[in-house]
Amino acid sequence: MGGGYMIYMLLVGGLSLIGGFISNRLKSKFRKYSTVGVSSGMSGKEVAEAMLQHFGISDVKVIQGQGFLSDHYNPMTKTISLSPDVFQGRHVSAAAVAAHECGHAVQHDTSYSMLKMRSALVPFVKAASMAQQVLLVVALSVAAQFPDLMLLVIAAFAITSLFSFITLPVEFDASKRALVWLDESGVTQGEEYDGAKDALWWAAMTYVAAALSSLIILLFFVMKYLGSNRR
Repeated sequence: MGGGYMIYMLLVGGLSLIGGFISNRLKSKFRKYSTVGVSSGMSGKEVAEAMLQHFGISDVKVIQGQGFLSDHYNPMTKTISLSPDVFQGRHVSAAAVAAHECGHAVQHDTSYSMLKMRSALVPFVKAASMAQQVLLVVALSVAAQFPDLMLLVIAAFAITSLFSFITLPVEFDASKRALVWLDESGVTQGEEYDGAKDALWWAAMTYVAAALSSLIILLFFVMKYLGSNRR
């Protein structure tokens, strides 16, 4: 499997470097806007609760989680988990992240189609992700003798790639809802709003990078399969 596996590892390595750069950029932006207070004086927890109240959502709880940038909305438990700095912070980064996660809660409450589609794919993505590496090693090991095994690898990566691309409109829509509310509610004003927009843009870029990476790897396997069939 030498040649194909080496190209695959180089490809993964290069894409990881790009993803790492964007991730570090996001962390840098978060730290930068963590030093800029919001004129409303609201903490991330208060921002989230105010946005939920505005949209008439009373069955979602805002809780404090752990870690750094570990914020997420769980549709199963209907909880918005905010990392400590976001939950307690009274700055632009906290307001932006809290409002973004509320954007997902609003999507759930309004049955946003792309969120429903992404949720429906979760079981398949978990199965595909678990099978990918085993299938990859086996397929590349015996590619010359059994080239059609690569179809299983392609199918597994196609599922995760599809999930990555469906995630994009979900994340962009959540940020759009967040920014509209932050502006109209007056929670962030002027440069505060610009900072929130900048922070959420870099957050979205992490999902864009992940989606493009998954697509490039998928195309690599498709080309490898097509190339093996020409021999």
